Amino acid sequence: MSITRTLSARLVVATHVLLTRAVRRSERGDVPGWVLITLMTAGLVTALWVVAKGQLVSMFQNALSSVKG
Repeated sequence: MSITRTLSARLVVATHVLLTRAVRRSERGDVPGWVLITLMTAGLVTALWVVAKGQLVSMFQNALSSVKG
């Protein structure tokens, strides 16, 4: 067996080990990160609703009236 084959085999094994560890870590999830994203999204929706409530309601009513005929 040549040195090149040995090195490439070791590289393949090392890559497999690293990828397996990365997948295991990613499955745990980041609860604080998801909580922060959820709160920020709720905050943005609330801010948009406060600023553009009249226009949003008007757009929704126009959409419904165009469907009703």
